[in-house]
Amino acid sequence: MKPLKLLLNVGLLILTASSFSQVKLSSYQFGEGLRLTTNEGHEVKITSYLQPYFETKQYTEADLSAANRFRMRRARFRLDGETANKRFSYRFQFDLTGNGEFEEQEGLYLLDAVINYELTSRITVSFGQRATYTDNRELFMLSNTLQLVERSRLTSAFASIREFGLFINGNFRTGRGSYLRPYFVLTNGDGSNVFNGDFGGLKVGGRIDYLPFGLFTNLGQFRQADVMRELAPKLVIGANFSYNNGISSRRGRGSGDILYLNNNDDFSLPNYTKFGIDFLFKYKGFSALGEFVKSTATVPDDITQRVRNDGSIATTFPVNGIDNVENYVKGRMMLGEGYNIQMGYLFKSGISLDARYTHLKADENSFLNNPTFYSRPNYYTLGVSQYLARNYGAKIQADITYVDGDNINDNNSNPIEGDEWIARVMLTFSL
Repeated sequence: MKPLKLLLNVGLLILTASSFSQVKLSSYQFGEGLRLTTNEGHEVKITSYLQPYFETKQYTEADLSAANRFRMRRARFRLDGETANKRFSYRFQFDLTGNGEFEEQEGLYLLDAVINYELTSRITVSFGQRATYTDNRELFMLSNTLQLVERSRLTSAFASIREFGLFINGNFRTGRGSYLRPYFVLTNGDGSNVFNGDFGGLKVGGRIDYLPFGLFTNLGQFRQADVMRELAPKLVIGANFSYNNGISSRRGRGSGDILYLNNNDDFSLPNYTKFGIDFLFKYKGFSALGEFVKSTATVPDDITQRVRNDGSIATTFPVNGIDNVENYVKGRMMLGEGYNIQMGYLFKSGISLDARYTHLKADENSFLNNPTFYSRPNYYTLGVSQYLARNYGAKIQADITYVDGDNINDNNSNPIEGDEWIARVMLTFSL
């Protein structure tokens, strides 16, 4: 569906709903969106934001001109609604740019489409497409609340981001103000917007979070910088695990991208396991985020054929001039481990100074060794932001990243010497 048509349909839906009951504006806070209510007690929250963006990339030892890019990074519109009895709710979100979170998601307009049911006061069941609980903690953070201009390379390497399926989350108070939040996920394991064939089996996983000092202020657990300046220390530590039975992409972000067959011409696909641990800490303007992710794969022993990008079939699996099915299959997947640590301080003036270090360690056979897109083990980032409102309503951000490369290519897959410098600037304006 074209983005303009999608936006018109959403507007028509809102107008149609308002014709049957009187709608009034119950609250509005810049950066937090509009909240509408009806006489019957139904609620709808409307939020949106724009993020124009500039990026330049240079190489330390290559005589190449800078690669510059201007674009609208995100232009998102989101509806959250709930019924009068508050047990049913929904979320609908799309992006008019079609950029997705990363470049391989170009053309992705629909982001969230999920229905929630409050099974009890402590347990909520959701069905539809949404961000999954089995990714690293940074994927819990809204894009307009990021501490730095872009998400870390750890997220780019391992996260599946959004999936379609069943999601269950709990929220239990465990004494002395602490909370335990368990999550369960059962999805198709093929990423978002799977409108055609579904390959492989299901993905099952979960997460468990512990908050020893109580809940964060104003959803601060799901936002990066400490805009609320927590008066008492707030900490969440967690662990996640997922098992994807029959994966048809590099990390579970797509469907049918990479396919293999056995002698009977039936699909035979590798299994993908991922686990991680992470934490978020905030106190009086200071925030720190730490994440670790590890992924592994098992390859069926009956694979005898592979499907090329053009749909033709090949029976060879070349790795360094030698046929090896297992190493070839693993070489097209995101296998290895990595960690990300970042921290920053938001001054009362609205200026934030932030730093991040990300390290990726590829397995011997892994797409993380690809010289054009990865083969870069270390990322060092320094950033400065000016918050133009007392929340996330408007801000301007700039950061610079030094990338320690290892036999890397440029954007056109040409080998180059040296490392990379990447500078980014982005403005965020939220409803």
